[in-house]
Amino acid sequence: MKKSIIWLLTVVMGITFCALLYFQITYLENMVKMRESQFSEGVMRSLYGTAGLLERRETMHFLEQDIKMLNSYDDEGNESAEYLTSEELFPIPQPGKNPVISFRHPTDKIEKRYQQLQEAIWEQYVYQRGLLNEVILSILYDGARRPVLERADADTIRKVLTVELANNGLEVPFSFAVTDNNTIIYSTPDYDPDKSEKQIYTARLFPNSNTRYELKVEFPTKANYIYSSVRFVIPTLALTILLLAIFIFTMILAFRQKKIGEMKTDFINNMTHELKTPISTISLAAQMLNDDSVRKSPETLHHISEVINTESRRLRFQVEKVLQMSVFENSNSALNFTRVDANRIIASVVSTFKLKVERFGGSLSFINDADEAMVYVDEMQFTNVIFNLLDNAVKYRNEDVDPELTVSTTDVDDKRLRIRIRDNGIGMKKEDLKKIFEKFYRVHTGNRHDVKGFGLGLAYVHRMVTLFNGTISVESELGKGSEFTIELPLAGD
Repeated sequence: MKKSIIWLLTVVMGITFCALLYFQITYLENMVKMRESQFSEGVMRSLYGTAGLLERRETMHFLEQDIKMLNSYDDEGNESAEYLTSEELFPIPQPGKNPVISFRHPTDKIEKRYQQLQEAIWEQYVYQRGLLNEVILSILYDGARRPVLERADADTIRKVLTVELANNGLEVPFSFAVTDNNTIIYSTPDYDPDKSEKQIYTARLFPNSNTRYELKVEFPTKANYIYSSVRFVIPTLALTILLLAIFIFTMILAFRQKKIGEMKTDFINNMTHELKTPISTISLAAQMLNDDSVRKSPETLHHISEVINTESRRLRFQVEKVLQMSVFENSNSALNFTRVDANRIIASVVSTFKLKVERFGGSLSFINDADEAMVYVDEMQFTNVIFNLLDNAVKYRNEDVDPELTVSTTDVDDKRLRIRIRDNGIGMKKEDLKKIFEKFYRVHTGNRHDVKGFGLGLAYVHRMVTLFNGTISVESELGKGSEFTIELPLAGD
């Protein structure tokens, strides 16, 4: 699959998932807002209903007192033995007991009688209205002077408010307080006055009086109540996020596999070239041996045998590098750990490799500043690690300057040995530093085509150092060189 197609699918699926998440989150927000609005509306209806019921209860209280007072006295001011009924207080005309208007009278008498009846009704209406006004004024005046605990005690408010909330479909725990000009008169033990105004619902108590009593209610479990009603949306949102994460992971794997495929293709091309050259040389040397003139010349025969021997070693070395990675990728059972002197091994490798560096007009030095250098490693593989790093430094040397390589060892807190290999080669870019220890990865060298290899050397080094329980890092600057640092635990006595 082409990389452009993978990118197109990634963009399309990414936009689709983002749009789906946006719509789900928007829907969830709208549901929460709607539930909050319904909750607030139900609470305010309950508060207004509670305030209205308390006011009606107070009015009933004063009316009962007035009726008792009227029933306790007779017309002469003496106490009555019986209470008057509402029918006796407000008599209803009964058939046969009230004057009957006769329509057999002359017209003028009917009109006069009708006018008298209208005047009597009007006078009774004015009188009754005056009595009502006096009762209302008495209620307003006496009610304002009554203590709030008598007008609305905590138990009454709790019972009434519970019923009103249940009637509005809100069966949730609450706490409340009664205040006068924002001063708390009394409150429930769990009431928190420090909460924000958005979390407290307020309604005026006895709004028709001169008092400024307010009922403030808060709901500690409001958030749980609201989100519990929309909890069915949360699993779908979580599943969408999970699908998005799986998609991203799949795309990462796809790009990684695409990259590995390209690296393997490059590896096969390099391996074919690396193996083809010594095979062609050996084949050509074998053909020359069939020539009688060549066999008669000892010098030529010796030269051809040297060529065959050299190219055979080169071929064997390339094959072993490939096999090393395949063996140690799966298991470390082939390692033979022993307690060795790292300074001795490094000095031996430096002595052998110095000739190769001097061939390019450069120099290789070893600085031994480690008092203790005994490490627990596989001696052969540790030798290959140092050799690979030095070979890599020469391979990526700067053509404009003579190569200068330095190997140094130092102690780290008497527990670890630090090995540094520094060169003045072409260096690397920052984006290459994170990938150089990956298999098949090779740093681009621009127009240079003489750098050969499989991209396995540094991957092998990293694998071996890890198996030695050590760490390896690299610092590099493009055009100025690189420095590899290896830290290994000391073996001790």
